[in-house]
Amino acid sequence: MTNRSLPQSPFVAGPMITDPQFFVGRSSELNALTARMTGSQPVSINVVGKKGIGKSSLLYHFFQTYEQRVENPKRYVAIYLDLLNSECRDEIGFYHAVARQLLNLPKVRSQRTLTRPFQVTSFERQTFSSVMGEWKRQGVLPVLCLDEFSALFKHPKEFSDGFFDNLLFLMNTNALMLVVASQRELNFYGHRYKLTSSFFNMGDVLRLGNLTEEEAKELVSLPARTGVLAALRTDEQWLARKWGGCHPFLLQLAASLLLQARQQEQVVSWAKARFEQEARGIPKPLWKITPPAGYFARSASGMAILILAVLVVISVLKQTQVLESLWKALGK
Repeated sequence: MTNRSLPQSPFVAGPMITDPQFFVGRSSELNALTARMTGSQPVSINVVGKKGIGKSSLLYHFFQTYEQRVENPKRYVAIYLDLLNSECRDEIGFYHAVARQLLNLPKVRSQRTLTRPFQVTSFERQTFSSVMGEWKRQGVLPVLCLDEFSALFKHPKEFSDGFFDNLLFLMNTNALMLVVASQRELNFYGHRYKLTSSFFNMGDVLRLGNLTEEEAKELVSLPARTGVLAALRTDEQWLARKWGGCHPFLLQLAASLLLQARQQEQVVSWAKARFEQEARGIPKPLWKITPPAGYFARSASGMAILILAVLVVISVLKQTQVLESLWKALGK
């Protein structure tokens, strides 16, 4: 292999996207989250989508960029918290994890009025509510982007109806806004774990699906870094679209493997085999494939013959009429 510099890969298959320059699309979803945050009354929302559809990347990108989307950023403080990887195994652990994320933000640490309420000896449900209430009096809305929300249900004894009722109270009094990501709607988990809190009737649901055609095209044409050409050649972009359709994870996977194949001087079949292996477990997308030449003509002819055969069976057409129609269908 020649000793030349290889292009950096802008494609992320698996982990969430943390570099905002490589986040593509989802403008309507981001606008929906912003609108619910900045309305006359904040509205919490449940982001629902299957595995690999991009829920984590959406929440993290919203957390990264919300200040650029609102008129008065000082009124809001957003955090991202992965409940699957954090130490949220009980209620107090949840409150501590939220507090750490909030206090880690420079805009919070620089304001004494926001840090003072956290100076308490214990941090239980009532304390957490008091801190959120004090922030509300300061005119600041905490926006908690909670990923992998279903992880809480692994500890049903720790996260009871009382915990969820308290979150609902804070939401209803505009002391808190939640952006909750899960594979199923919250009411599903409420029924499954026999929880009766009205928290699980959160009616605002944002269902996350495939990217649009334009977003998929933009993804596969990402540059290796700002100001340079696309990381993939045109033929590689076409293959990535063919393999991955408009599914975010599958597109990222196809694009990253095609780039890797070129860098390692592998054949395309190597990338395709790796793609099929690593794509297992992800629902196959629906994508557009251009049919071979003459497909529609053959399909139309076949359909015409089938219809004629049915008509003969029910004695609608005579034999001579059938023969004439067959010749026309076949273009004879």
